[in-house]
Amino acid sequence: MAAPKKGRGPAGGQGRPGRALALILIVMVALAGGMFLSGHTTPRLGIDLAGGTSITLEAQNQPGKPNAINQTNMDTAVGIIERRVNGLGVSEAEVQTQGNKNIIVNIPKGTNSKQAQEQVGTTAQLYFRPVLTVQASGPEEPKPSDSASPSASGTPKPGESAQGEDEDKPQGEEATGSEATPSASATTQGRAVTGALKKDDPTPGASDKPKASESPEASPSADPATAKLQEEFAKLDCTDPKQRTEAGQGAKPSDSIVACGSNVPGSYEKYVLGPAEVSGSDVDDAKAAIDQRTGQWIVSMEFTSAGAKKFQTITGRLAQQQPPMNQFGIVLDGEVVSAPSVSQALSKNAQISGSFTQQSAEDLGNILSYGALPLTFKEVSVTTVTAALGSEQLKGGLIAGAIGLALVVLYLVVYYRGLAFIALLSLLVSGVLTYTIMSLLGPAIGFALNLPAVCGAIVAIGITADSFIVYFERVRDEIREGRTLRPAIERAWPRARRTILVSDFVSFLAAAVLFIVTVGKVQGFAFTLGLTTLLDVVVVFLFTKPLMTLMGRTKFFSKGGPWSGLDPKRLGAQPPLRRSRRVNAPTEPKEA
Repeated sequence: MAAPKKGRGPAGGQGRPGRALALILIVMVALAGGMFLSGHTTPRLGIDLAGGTSITLEAQNQPGKPNAINQTNMDTAVGIIERRVNGLGVSEAEVQTQGNKNIIVNIPKGTNSKQAQEQVGTTAQLYFRPVLTVQASGPEEPKPSDSASPSASGTPKPGESAQGEDEDKPQGEEATGSEATPSASATTQGRAVTGALKKDDPTPGASDKPKASESPEASPSADPATAKLQEEFAKLDCTDPKQRTEAGQGAKPSDSIVACGSNVPGSYEKYVLGPAEVSGSDVDDAKAAIDQRTGQWIVSMEFTSAGAKKFQTITGRLAQQQPPMNQFGIVLDGEVVSAPSVSQALSKNAQISGSFTQQSAEDLGNILSYGALPLTFKEVSVTTVTAALGSEQLKGGLIAGAIGLALVVLYLVVYYRGLAFIALLSLLVSGVLTYTIMSLLGPAIGFALNLPAVCGAIVAIGITADSFIVYFERVRDEIREGRTLRPAIERAWPRARRTILVSDFVSFLAAAVLFIVTVGKVQGFAFTLGLTTLLDVVVVFLFTKPLMTLMGRTKFFSKGGPWSGLDPKRLGAQPPLRRSRRVNAPTEPKEA
């Protein structure tokens, strides 16, 4: 029989357990170092632990659409609201349906959470409507000048100019950037819509814009609906929060409406808007960017094929009008979020420029990208979860985990004695790995530790302890059969390894299925359970088994003392299976 090669230990790595221990030590140091260097030394907490806001939205029946509230539209709305909130940089926002017509939105406390809450409340469809009339609406609104005076009925005519006192200003001139100073009696948003021109492209000249004489004249209509609209416009006070919220609500896309908007915080404008001609679903993409030519923030828009045709039609018509009728209002939930002017017909690509900050440009881009919902919603309730309540829940979960861990430790010490030292060190390593990975996953993928996730970590204590017990019992079985400790450790490992892998695979499979088929906080439980199950395999293979091999070489364990947990007498060891060979007496040579 060939002699074994030098330098190669028995199967299972008995000869070099230090390599595995060094590897897992390096991994632990690297994870801990990354955690401290990134500044995220604690796991992110979910809304139930850190506090936040829970909003309940109820779908409303729409005129002419009695069957609009269905599962398909509800699922679509959930996806759009989730993208809208997460588009603001809010991680771990939970959006899910409840029943047939409710959507629950949970926004954790953190960056942009207040801003996300405001946009979640604006859940109606997004429309582009032509501006017919615009007028300032403020607490100290002065009397209008003669050049922008209301008609005899007390309402400005749709065809009147909204230039206020600037009568000498050319009619075709646009107000952009800081030049868009609203007058006392009438105002515009000070923003303009242009094509997405390249740096060297020529700017459209005056010849590109039709003459004012070519635009259709707008005259007061004797239509009762128009008279009602003028009356609503005259009575509308946008400084009143109730009137501002109710303006334009319940109107059909084909209706003309009155609405409120705000370009400068604290000041409001009221609008008469025509029927919607482009909806938010026609916008393919929108985002904030910096104009390379001017260095100013802009919002670039890209429309779908059908939306490009609609947008070309409305901008081509508005470009022929005089201010303010060359503007279109971007209306979300009855509120004018922007009202840029148009100077040329636009199609698939366009950009809105003028008086933008980075925040306002990103807000408008987010609204344009994710503002089109298939349903309108009413905000039923807003519940604020305080951090104090979350800390109480976390405290209760940690107490439950401490009790469970103490019971496991007590059982290991009483039953396994010295082997409990190996188990406790393994549990400590598993805890360090779990904590550091959870802390790093917060900024990496938005993972937040909620109460069900804490429960998953508590359950994982039992799963990890079960792996140790399987291995320890296999070793003790080998000792009962009469083998010494070091051979018993290596012979027990293959059978224990198979059992541990099968057990952990079943646990991980259950966690994966639970994560896929559930939503919300239950996914936190499934994710934590799956993560800790994978870590259990890593710890058992790279720490518990090598440490057991090293401990088997010490006198305390190898002698099998009463406190080692491996005493052959206490285990009821049987006589050795392999006895020493019997020495036969030498035989005398036979005579020839």
